[in-house]
Amino acid sequence: MNQTLMKKLISIVAPLAIELLLSPTVIAEQILQHTHIDPNSNERQSIKNNFQLSKDIPQTTSIIDNINQDKKRFSIAERRDRKDPPFAPLDRAGWGDLQMSQVTSVSQLSDVQPSDWAFQALQSLVERYGVIAGYPDSTFRGDRAMTRYEFAAGLNAALERINEQIATGNPITQTDLAILQKLQTDFATELVTLRGRVDRVEVQTAQLESNQFSTTTKLEGTVIFALSDAFGGAGDDNNTVLQSRSRLAFETSFTGKDLLTTRLDFGNFEQFDLPTDEGRLGFDSNTEGSVELGNLEYELPVGEKITLLFQFNDSDSDDFTDVINPLFEDSDTGAISRFGRRNPIYRVPNSNTGIGARLQLSEAMSFDFAYLAGDANDPAAGAGLFNGDYGAIAQLTLTPSDRLAVGLTYIHAYGAAGQGVDTGTGSTAANLTQIGTPDLEQPVVSNSYGIEVSYRISENFAIGGWVGYTAARAIDLGDGSIWNYALTLGFPDLGKEGNLGGIIIGMQPKLTGTSSGLRAAGQSSDPNTSIHVEGFYRYQATDNISITPGLIWLTAPNHNTENEDIVIGTIRTAFEF
Repeated sequence: MNQTLMKKLISIVAPLAIELLLSPTVIAEQILQHTHIDPNSNERQSIKNNFQLSKDIPQTTSIIDNINQDKKRFSIAERRDRKDPPFAPLDRAGWGDLQMSQVTSVSQLSDVQPSDWAFQALQSLVERYGVIAGYPDSTFRGDRAMTRYEFAAGLNAALERINEQIATGNPITQTDLAILQKLQTDFATELVTLRGRVDRVEVQTAQLESNQFSTTTKLEGTVIFALSDAFGGAGDDNNTVLQSRSRLAFETSFTGKDLLTTRLDFGNFEQFDLPTDEGRLGFDSNTEGSVELGNLEYELPVGEKITLLFQFNDSDSDDFTDVINPLFEDSDTGAISRFGRRNPIYRVPNSNTGIGARLQLSEAMSFDFAYLAGDANDPAAGAGLFNGDYGAIAQLTLTPSDRLAVGLTYIHAYGAAGQGVDTGTGSTAANLTQIGTPDLEQPVVSNSYGIEVSYRISENFAIGGWVGYTAARAIDLGDGSIWNYALTLGFPDLGKEGNLGGIIIGMQPKLTGTSSGLRAAGQSSDPNTSIHVEGFYRYQATDNISITPGLIWLTAPNHNTENEDIVIGTIRTAFEF
């Protein structure tokens, strides 16, 4: 080949190779179009052979290796020259701290539109090579714009996938390699940023793994301090108190799906001296100076729609189902009263051990049931798993949307003499622990029915409540009817994200009717109606600290207008870790 022809070839090859990113075969064809060489001559075939790229895997792999090396060595100087953000001073390793917060121009945050060539090019690669661009539904989301960092994540996935294809001997077309290299060049800044973030996450993950509490167990804890007092009527006989409660929970998973929870409790709460349990705080606990096993439970999924639940200590029916009171149920951060946390019928007297199951009938419907025993560990007569106090719950939960939940609850229970239907709330008469005059203690069988509703009207307002009815029979004496109800208003993120305002208005359990047998024993129904009014405001000081001042106003305590109204005030401070 003469010098004149060689110069002409070079002048044609250079711009084509750089600007068009064409494969060598295509470049050769472009060159030959600019020459007058006989199509059948040996010289023409020699030129094509010199530019023909071998199709074996090692050479193709080297191209991808070069692309990956380019990702790693895209230098700070190149970014400075191109004025591509983000840019940070060099650190000791020679790289800047690439943070999104360093973006200095709105144009740098422009989305990649579906009409852009880059978008369409990557989408084509995604479809051909089975790349998932990071979305749980395995779609590329081709109908909406993507940020440049989202796009870079998809591009990075494409690079990795094509590497895998080459490693397994699957051929990659030269056209796809050219497209990929041009995409990698245009989005080099975002790829470097993405890689830097991944590296930092890997380092942080390694640090967490090396310092974690356990490979199978997570430790959680809550400490509550409460400054409280009661005023008016019988409340004036009480003094201001500062009380505390501490809990440590060890959550262990052996398979990644099951959960064993072991909770240790310590509390020094003494209840206010009032004529009724209506004034109990929702977080009071007294372990009498010792650390106790507060909760021991195990949750085991069986298939996709069935979950088995085991409670071995201090269980209650609410441990086996949803009480449909999401904003107020938690004793650490929810309602300040015991009554405001959930429908009182969920509290089964003297229940410690239980077994139950949750059936997910559909996305919008579940059915829960459980059996609970009071003295399952005691082999004595009148005790054990089936011969002592017990309770059984069944609940159908409907969730037609993520804003609405409805619970239909049935609970059957038996309480030995002195246990009654004590829920730790409501009037003395409604608990039936001591019946008539003089006080009698008789076993009580009860059937309770409840309807619970919670509706999230907006992100900042929710309304809910419940109605509960209990038909109780004191053995050898007679029957009684017990009612309770509540209306709850919740104001999430009130004033600040994480805060919660709450209002609860209702009637705590009231003995509304008695049979002739109970009346003959001296047990009459409650004479009047006490209204429970509660308001609180939880201020989320930090992610781990919340402060909740609140008031409880009880009109006609013990459902008797002869008793003066009582107001209970508290400031609950919770530390969670």
